[in-house]
Parts: sequence; C-alpha cells; structure tokens
Amino acid sequence: MRISQLVKSGGADGLLIEKEEDMPSFDTVCEANFVEIKNAIDNTSKEINTRFDFKGTSAAVELKEKDKEIIMYGDAAFQLDQVEDVLRNKLTKRNVDVRFLEFGKLEKMGGDKVRRIAKVKTGIESDLAKKIQKTIKESKIKVQASIQGDSVRITGAKRDDLQGAIALLKTEITEVPLEFNNFRD
Repeated sequence: MRISQLVKSGGADGLLIEKEEDMPSFDTVCEANFVEIKNAIDNTSKEINTRFDFKGTSAAVELKEKDKEIIMYGDAAFQLDQVEDVLRNKLTKRNVDVRFLEFGKLEKMGGDKVRRIAKVKTGIESDLAKKIQKTIKESKIKVQASIQGDSVRITGAKRDDLQGAIALLKTEITEVPLEFNNFRD
C-alpha cells in the first residue's frame, strides 16, 4: 500500500496535469548486524582459548548463521555463565545491543557437559508491531503506521512529525532495539 498525494499544476497550454508525490516515510525495523555478531563470537572464542580458567575444558561458543543461533558450551553451569558474560562484553564492545539475544534454558548434554542456545532476534513480531501501531495512533502525531511484514512503515506529511514519531518510539518501546531506516523525503 502506497500513500500519496495528488498535486495539481497548470501546464503550458492551461491543462491541469496531475502528478503523484510520495509522502515522507521511514521503516521501523529490528535487525542485528551479523557481521559484528560474528566478530564478537570470534573474539569470544579467542579469549576462551587463551584464558587460564578455560584451559582443558570444553568451553566454546559457535554461531549458526543459517539458524540465527549462538550456541555456548561448558563443563558446568558456572562455566557457561562465564562464557555468556564474555560474549555479552564482546557484543557490547562491538555496539551490538544484547537485547537482540534471547537466551534459552540450560541443557544437559552427555556426561557433565552443558550448553545454552541464544536465538538472535530479527524482525518485529506481530504483537510488537501492533503495539507500535497503537502507540503512534494514541500519540495524536499526524502520522500513520502500517505493518509491512516484519517492519512497520511510518508515513506523514511533515518531516518534523516523523522525527517526533521516532523520538516517541525510542522512549515508549524499550523491549527490543529498534532501528529507523529507509527514510524517504
């Protein structure tokens, strides 16, 4: 669905010409930077391999890009917590918001080994998209929000209204890291 305005202008011979102009808009998305996540996991692996307290253990971390999962391994729950802490620190240093990760519960493997799977969130879930839409509607800012798959498109007549909508969403929606891209004027 495209929202547009019709603008009438006088042509050279006095005829009215109608042309279509797009309204300013932007997309609200929730996308993690997988390059930075991969770099953070590589740095985490390097630190695990060089730290004395991890020597001779099965502590490890790996990324399954296709499934968008990070798998952490350890010999005990305490060690797994340390691996998770190192991973969080490396992600933070790479400016990747930790709210992108949804940590699962501790799973027992063969012997006394344990693992934890963290899913990387991508896209805006339908419940959150509806909450964004409702927040925009209740704010009385002169913009419209429409759900576009796993993103929410915000359109409005004025650029200032769109900037107000961005400021509103940054303060109201805190459960996931939102990004605003595809800004069209």
